[in-house]
Amino acid sequence: MPFKTSSRICLWVTGCAVLLMVPALCTPSSAQSSRDTLLLPSDPRDDRNPWGIASGAEWFSDYPRFNPMLKQAGVGWLRGFHEWQTIQPKQGEWNFAPSDRLLENARANGIRLTGVFAYLAPWASADGGTRRFPIKDIRFWRNYVTGMVARYHADIKYWEVWNEFNGSFAEGGSPETYAELVREASIAAKKVDPTAKIGMSVANFDVRFLDAAIKAGAANHFDYICVHPYEVLAGLFGGGEPAFLNMTKTLRNMLAMNKQPADIPLWITEIGSLAPVKRDDVLDQLQAVALAKAYLLSIAAGFQRVFWFEARGPSYGNDMDHGIIRSDMTVRPAYDALKALTTTLGPEPVPAGWLDLGEGSFGFVFGSGSRTVLAAWAAAKREVTVVFDGDVRLSSLKGEKSGLPAGEPLKLTAAPILVEDLPIALVEKARAQSDKPYPWTVDYSQTAQVKAVLGERNVEQGIRQVNQDTTIADREWRRTDFLRPDKEGRYVYFWVDPQFAALDVKNLEITAVVKRIAPDKLAGLSIEYESSRGYVGSDYRSIPVSDSWQEVSWKVQDANFVGAWGWSFRLNAISSPNEFLVKEVTVRKAR
Repeated sequence: MPFKTSSRICLWVTGCAVLLMVPALCTPSSAQSSRDTLLLPSDPRDDRNPWGIASGAEWFSDYPRFNPMLKQAGVGWLRGFHEWQTIQPKQGEWNFAPSDRLLENARANGIRLTGVFAYLAPWASADGGTRRFPIKDIRFWRNYVTGMVARYHADIKYWEVWNEFNGSFAEGGSPETYAELVREASIAAKKVDPTAKIGMSVANFDVRFLDAAIKAGAANHFDYICVHPYEVLAGLFGGGEPAFLNMTKTLRNMLAMNKQPADIPLWITEIGSLAPVKRDDVLDQLQAVALAKAYLLSIAAGFQRVFWFEARGPSYGNDMDHGIIRSDMTVRPAYDALKALTTTLGPEPVPAGWLDLGEGSFGFVFGSGSRTVLAAWAAAKREVTVVFDGDVRLSSLKGEKSGLPAGEPLKLTAAPILVEDLPIALVEKARAQSDKPYPWTVDYSQTAQVKAVLGERNVEQGIRQVNQDTTIADREWRRTDFLRPDKEGRYVYFWVDPQFAALDVKNLEITAVVKRIAPDKLAGLSIEYESSRGYVGSDYRSIPVSDSWQEVSWKVQDANFVGAWGWSFRLNAISSPNEFLVKEVTVRKAR
């Protein structure tokens, strides 16, 4: 046997967040043949490097200082560009100087830029602002796109339409509005540069919005899809690796349902996790772990490029920020982790399969030329010991190198470890099962129901409780806890496996098994769930007065369980958070 395993217990957690204002990238045209235009090395604007950083907001002007540092970390792409109001402050007046300087600096540091069309110029907006729709005349948008592509097409191939249109950056917008922006941008850009690539982009993992925009007229006018799954990343600290790995499949299914090309590239143009402004070795290391998993899982799952947000900052006035570089320009462990990844996996890592190293472990093999590297770690609250038949070399997220002789145990923890010189049998095994289902998930597509039994250690079968620390665990149940002001204790969050609740599964019945704590106090709950209209609430249900467990159910007819914010539904105990216990939740396919 190439390896042996044993299991132990371990614990880890982290934070997460969101925000920005700029660009992204990808390839083949959905209106042209696919692979012939895919990341051609002969195109000087392109390569197969997946290592990106997204920058924007308050510290973007520091790019002359952080770009050389990003180069040293192995970053190949920067998502960051100036807004329309800067480029064209008045109608007919262009100010390319700031973006020219940005492009020149990126070029000097060997970093490629992705473009972004955002936001509105005040003179083009109905209310004189930069985020509120409607636009006065769509011709203004066409002219802006034409001017940008005409100026920069020799250096920039990829242009993302807006930033998080479905979020807080497009007041008064709609899927129809966004579809028009995408369609008009594509037509205008390709008139100037037929090889230009246009990207659709959303905040979070909002597949619903992408689907609606495609149906509203964006179909066949985009070349790549961009998502910002901050919340899905946060779920990794509670066993959310399967949910992360499922994102590409969910996106592919949505594209297929809309008759879009199967190989449209998928990108993550923002993802990140917060770290304290002041040095904190524990929390800083958690950010480094989050960063490593974000890149490793994304590349393994089939995302072509990944952009960590942020290079430096932003703080938004808080004591936490996203940057891999602190405000004083010192580097965080996340910077070291990124450098360790790019150094060990190389500039163009290719996913080469997976390995099950034992109960509660994750292993992904990457190949680039003659280089083959295993990235491995243990699941949340576990440790796994692995023994290799041959000598291997190890790289930590700190960039520390060491050797491991054959037969010596390697303890996997929550922090990924990079293993080189793998025994050939393991490499071949990984490659042989690269197209097989992951061992960390179960195929629930043909089952009638999924459930989670809650307790000190949950038993989860197709439903995973998200943010378990928001509830008080007992041996046989959980209860909400609103006494801790730093937690969302009024809610109990759940993620439903998308193989069970696929995009076309709309009719579901959600049942919670609950019990009153006291007969003389208010006790009841409602649910919020992910629907085709976004996250919506249900009616309130009172829990019958009884000493026994009670089933409380809701039927929904517009489910859309893709996990846009990292969860599918939640129990809302805000009316009586301390007055009942939760033992079990079940989701059934309704007839």
